[in-house]
Amino acid sequence: MADRLKNVIFQTLQRTVSRADFDWLQDRLEQDDAARQTYLTAVHVSEHLDQQAVDASGKPTPSDAPGADAMSTPLSIGRQTIESTPVMHWVLVAVAANIIALAGITWYARTHDAPSRTERGSVLPDDAMATSSAPDASSSFAAGDSDTTTERLIAGHATLRRAIDIRWPKGNSGLHEGDVLTNGTLQFDSGVAEIDFFCGATLIVEGPAKLNLESDWSAEVFLGRLRANVPPVARGFTVKAADAQIVDQGTEFALQVTPDAACVEVLRGQVEIRSTDTPARQLRTGQRHWLKGSASSASDFHDLVTNDDVQRRRHTAQSDRLADWRNHIRQLRRDERLIALYTADAIDRSAESSDESLRRMFNQVGAPDERDGVLVGPVERVSGRFGNESKGLDFSRTGARVRTRTDGQYGAFTFACWARIDGLDHVYNALFLADGYENGEPHWQIDQDGRLLFSVMVDDTPGTGLGGHPQARFHHLYKTRPFWNDSNRNQWFHLVAVYDPPNRRVTQYVNGDIVGDEVIQPKFHVQDLRIGPAEIGNWGQPLRNSPWFAVRNLNGQIDELAIYDAALDANAIQSLYQQGKPLGY
Repeated sequence: MADRLKNVIFQTLQRTVSRADFDWLQDRLEQDDAARQTYLTAVHVSEHLDQQAVDASGKPTPSDAPGADAMSTPLSIGRQTIESTPVMHWVLVAVAANIIALAGITWYARTHDAPSRTERGSVLPDDAMATSSAPDASSSFAAGDSDTTTERLIAGHATLRRAIDIRWPKGNSGLHEGDVLTNGTLQFDSGVAEIDFFCGATLIVEGPAKLNLESDWSAEVFLGRLRANVPPVARGFTVKAADAQIVDQGTEFALQVTPDAACVEVLRGQVEIRSTDTPARQLRTGQRHWLKGSASSASDFHDLVTNDDVQRRRHTAQSDRLADWRNHIRQLRRDERLIALYTADAIDRSAESSDESLRRMFNQVGAPDERDGVLVGPVERVSGRFGNESKGLDFSRTGARVRTRTDGQYGAFTFACWARIDGLDHVYNALFLADGYENGEPHWQIDQDGRLLFSVMVDDTPGTGLGGHPQARFHHLYKTRPFWNDSNRNQWFHLVAVYDPPNRRVTQYVNGDIVGDEVIQPKFHVQDLRIGPAEIGNWGQPLRNSPWFAVRNLNGQIDELAIYDAALDANAIQSLYQQGKPLGY
């Protein structure tokens, strides 16, 4: 164990540590004083050696650097009260350790992308993660750039713009509208997918379909019907089928591929057909060519789905989806386990349209006014996950929040909500946090690494926390694996945290799937749960005796936040996800 600890500390300082080892070290530091001391000693030695190297190079030390005074200002605020005391020593050590740990976390987040849905969904990459290959990443830097900052990369050649009535192959979790598509196989049994390639070409594909996305400029079709729209900027976009290449020259064409036949027809403009067996052939508007099979094979493009058809079908499906969801909410309100249910749409209370009512977030269960939320600051009602006819609450501005009050004592918690995450701008990004974070009160948030964090205060007595800080209080963060990265911006996620004291377990879910499951250790077990004053989408601590507060507003939207006095099981969580998911999921 001692050797592993030293190795992992060394790897952390060298920034070569793996995710698993980094998490293991975090846990050891939280639980083991000796491990913490070993780590701090290693940090001290490392910093000393680094400083010697800097001094020897003749470069300015941090204290000599311009702006050093400004950077130290926040620390000087507290210096007058803790300087030259043993407490000060531990605070500085803790601050140093936290800075280094935060640097490590930031470095890790920047260099280890979380898996995207495109890696585990229906697109099956042919190659390893494109972020690791990035053969031409350096070309993105202009000549003369001297900035050595590592630019964050994601893999992809296209996006799934719209998905109508898609049925994915059995056992496949599928893709969502807005997903970035990497190279690899895209397959579905029925429905319509509209795919925008980064070069500017668009394919409207009807299932059953199977394609191989090769690059920003090409795809190979093994099965399905499609309409390709290629504007002048994407001239040269190529679709392959039946050992031939259809090279578009700025136009629109249709293609149908079955196991026995493949036929292309130019709807507008001109394409070139290339194959190894025959000379290149030009096709113009109205002309049709059989790549495989013959004219005797059935092929008709008169009912091929158009862009207007996709728009019309999507609007109808969106309205139907919203109606189904509102019925689901009416049913859900009867669940006696619910403590509160907040939706941006005031279901059955929409007649109230006064200024005051527009600043309320109605609790959908219990007596009117009881536990209603109040919109504070620049929080806004905006178009929700079912389009313009639905609503979501936007918390992207710093002061935005919804304040609630939930009195009572509870035996378990399930927190569930839909969240559209436009960015994880802060160290902690709030979902739902109790004001005072006193004994038995919850905090639910997302860290900058894209992980859900849930915690319940165990002992709010100052000085009981790990690390010896006089203000530290005793609690434990239950963390999930990362579920979000830059490719997921503007997408909705169903997030759930289940705190189950009777069974001593904390389980967290994203879109119905378990992403974290941890036993509650005896020292962290809390039987009596409370909430009290709390906030959705932010954390203000109104009782603080200082003007300073942590910036934790979520850059994004929240809707359908439900709080249960019960530990819901996996089937119930999956049902909530299925009933509430937007179109295209």
